[in-house]
Amino acid sequence: MQKLSNYKSSNPAFSNYFWEHNPETYKTMSVRGIIVKSLSCILIIALITGLVWKLQDSGINVRWFTLGGMLAAIVISIVISVRQHWAHILVPLYAVAKGSFLGGFSAYIKVKYPELPFQAIGVTIVTFFTVLILYQTRLIVVTKKLRSVIITAAVSIFVVYFISFILSLFGIKSFVWGTTWVAIVFNVIAAIVAAFTLLLDFDYIEKHKNKANKYKEWIATWGLLVSLVWLYTEILRLMRTFAVKF
Repeated sequence: MQKLSNYKSSNPAFSNYFWEHNPETYKTMSVRGIIVKSLSCILIIALITGLVWKLQDSGINVRWFTLGGMLAAIVISIVISVRQHWAHILVPLYAVAKGSFLGGFSAYIKVKYPELPFQAIGVTIVTFFTVLILYQTRLIVVTKKLRSVIITAAVSIFVVYFISFILSLFGIKSFVWGTTWVAIVFNVIAAIVAAFTLLLDFDYIEKHKNKANKYKEWIATWGLLVSLVWLYTEILRLMRTFAVKF
């Protein structure tokens, strides 16, 4: 088996840890298996999001679904990182957590701008397939330099978000949540980087298909969910900012 630790990705779900020490099996990871699992998890996210919206329509405060879903997703991700053979159970739970997060997050925006969440979904889908086509046609080649740039940018953005979250606990509002041009530029950059992480994920999956163990399909699915949810969130935030500002 080709040594898999030579490849890197900005997505934590595709880190070397998940591909090391794989015993040989007759069944290996396939693109078809990843597609089926990914679509199933996306359906779970959509159903949970719809349920949260219904709760809000009935007058229930769904504000805590955002924070609760985010924290649950982080905890589940940590557990997956140390118990990867539980991925077939944990990844669907991750989808439930992300559905709660997106439901609460988008419900807040949906009150004033009912069409934005659906428009953001459409833009996310178009972006996903655009990036996929760019990768498959090799109009964009994932080189070592490009990989380093995307990883550095992604890590930097998450550090900024983490610091902003800590500051918010003390009542300090970070610039990233405002509607200033600085916030807009940061949001645009974050959305572009989120889209570009898909390039790394496609590249990683292509290099490991038909080689990694079958249950790694769940790990790959988790990785794609991380990228897609981040991309959708950035797009929705950007669309909401433009709606407020203009």
